[in-house]
Amino acid sequence: MDRKTIWFTETIVKTYETDFQGKWKPASFIQAMIEAATQHAAHLGFDYSSLLERDMVWVLSRFKVRFSAFPTIGQRVVIKTWPKGIQLRLFFMRDFELTSADGLPLAAASFAWLLINPKTRRMLTPQSVLQAFGQSVPDNDGLSALDEPLNKINSPDGLPERLTAAASYSAVDMLGHANASRYVEWVSDCFSQEEHLGRQFAWLQLNYINETRPGERLSICAGPSAEEDDLWFLQGTNLNNGLKSFEAALGWKQSS
Repeated sequence: MDRKTIWFTETIVKTYETDFQGKWKPASFIQAMIEAATQHAAHLGFDYSSLLERDMVWVLSRFKVRFSAFPTIGQRVVIKTWPKGIQLRLFFMRDFELTSADGLPLAAASFAWLLINPKTRRMLTPQSVLQAFGQSVPDNDGLSALDEPLNKINSPDGLPERLTAAASYSAVDMLGHANASRYVEWVSDCFSQEEHLGRQFAWLQLNYINETRPGERLSICAGPSAEEDDLWFLQGTNLNNGLKSFEAALGWKQSS
């Protein structure tokens, strides 16, 4: 079978994936991109079961997405995704372009995955894939949809608490921790409906720092930049162990 190094798939915006304005929620973008990445990885021979047999799994470490438009109920979304090599000798990079059925840009994103041993939770080197499978992940010569660095965020101290969240049943995935897209829901929930009305995320970066296990609770603090009102920083602290769970930064823009 010919290995497709660039993957195309489609989805339809479903009612339960939209917000009170009928628009695709930010978390729905992330869910769709992760699903497309999972499909492509399986096509390339790196499906979840095969990885697990070799004591390997990929976990999302950080991502950045720029939103151009938010589709509404019933609209088709075309997702194009591809791996683009290794960065910092650790991160498996993958980019995404999302468009409407007629080619209208919806979003561009860059994701960074780490390879870990699911039993020990220790990181594995990218070379482990070649050693275990006899083939490596294609790099597409570094082709980028979003050519922006996924740096540390370094959110300021003293941000006020906006939300407490728990890794309850519906938040936990098959790796036994809070699902990556659930954090995006928590970030979105830090803002009221009134704060969402008339504006939308222009971009979002989220860096996962320590996993959140079942039953653990987070205190999520958020506040605007001192220099720019449309720029916000967020951080989540695990109330069970005191560790920082994630950091995020986002920009707002007026709704289109």
